[in-house]
Amino acid sequence: MDLDFKEQLERERQKVEDVFDFKNWKIGRGTYGHVYKAKKKDGLDTREFALKQIEGSGLSTSACREIALLRELKHPNVVTLIKVYLSHHDRKVWLLFEFAEHDLWHIIKHHRSSKQTKRFDCPRVMVKSLLYQILAGIHYLHSNWILHRDLKPANILVMGDGFERGRVKIGDMGFSRLFNSPLRPLADLDPVVVTFWYRSPELLLGARHYTKAIDTWAIGCIFSELLTYEPIFHCKQEDIKTSNPYHQDQLDRIFNVMGYPSEKDWEDIKKMPEYNNFAKDFKKTNYQNCSLAKYMEKHKIRSDSKEFILLTKLLTMDPLKRITTQQSMDDIYFKEDPKPTEDAFECFKEIPYPKRECIPEEESDHDKEAQKNQQQQANQHMHQQQHHMTSSLQPPPDKRMRMNPPGAPPQQQNQQFQQNNNQRAFFNVNNVSKNLRTQSSGNLNQQNLPQGMIGQHHGQGQQGNHQQMPQQHPHPQMGQQMNR
Repeated sequence: MDLDFKEQLERERQKVEDVFDFKNWKIGRGTYGHVYKAKKKDGLDTREFALKQIEGSGLSTSACREIALLRELKHPNVVTLIKVYLSHHDRKVWLLFEFAEHDLWHIIKHHRSSKQTKRFDCPRVMVKSLLYQILAGIHYLHSNWILHRDLKPANILVMGDGFERGRVKIGDMGFSRLFNSPLRPLADLDPVVVTFWYRSPELLLGARHYTKAIDTWAIGCIFSELLTYEPIFHCKQEDIKTSNPYHQDQLDRIFNVMGYPSEKDWEDIKKMPEYNNFAKDFKKTNYQNCSLAKYMEKHKIRSDSKEFILLTKLLTMDPLKRITTQQSMDDIYFKEDPKPTEDAFECFKEIPYPKRECIPEEESDHDKEAQKNQQQQANQHMHQQQHHMTSSLQPPPDKRMRMNPPGAPPQQQNQQFQQNNNQRAFFNVNNVSKNLRTQSSGNLNQQNLPQGMIGQHHGQGQQGNHQQMPQQHPHPQMGQQMNR
């Protein structure tokens, strides 16, 4: 590439920090990266935007997939990707979205705390409107052969005050994937998908060819959470990202709510890859009194209500019998009054939910890495100093002398001891002479001298005269015999 043309492109390329003001406005973070609330610096456009900084440097596979899909998608209930910014100096990728003031996670959390203080419940018409818009957005994705694969309340955004007030926006498409003609089974490409509490039973049993039904199950979990303000399949054990999809505790939680799946309800359960583990770990007798109706009755949802009937269709164990998004939108639940509205907050004159709060900024990754390297270097230097001090204080090991057999006469043993001692002294003198010839006389390192020769070097090293120094034998009794 021509150097002048490259410099011209660099001058014309817009930098995200020059266009937007977003510092100290972080509103979200996770494994994907960080999300900032941003405004344009020129002041001409007063809209608020969401800037998503992709974690790491360069374009990851997840980021490429998300960008490629969002550039082709256009639906009122799917987030709109406005622009992609590439920061060349630090290799960061920034995605610019429309800003949504609320999400279902914060809305449910607000009602959960309100339930404890008995302030107000979530209006049923609002639940119906939110659910219908979620189904409409996912139906659009499924119609275009796209699986979302990470549906949860935190990824369901809701617009605040403005011309799109109360409109649902399905976000975070990093796990989304085309499934019209996969070259390999989807389980081989991504063995563990969907956040833990919203993972369908076929995924937990290791299904290799999963379908749109995994998104439908997640929508059922979200629907139940909107009705009860509690995660329906809440499992206390943390989600450990491993290649093994089977998880006994999560399946146990599902069966405690839904009941044990019989072969009549799920004919293909024996074909699941993890069926042997399932049959070994679970017994039907442990879940005889468990059912979805009993669970929902605890939260004052009657089993003959339209919302409960739709919920049972969404949370059907067998993925082949599970209702689709189009069938859900045509359900009688949405036909009766009050009917769903485009503005989910239409029942409120003012939106009662708190706006997003900014998260305190943390140290940058570069600063953290530099601090970590400095700490490692300091620890390594300290370790080397300690090792040097320890080695300098410890004397070198004495050479082992060959001993005569126990039955030899004492006179022969003493002669052998004296001969070995003379050979050792001669060896030490030769070493010192060699050191004196190869090193300057004033800078001789004492550590190169054998034990017992350091004092001799200081006294007579410069004249080069070396005398045999008496050695103390490591064994006191042997030393006494030698002296005698």
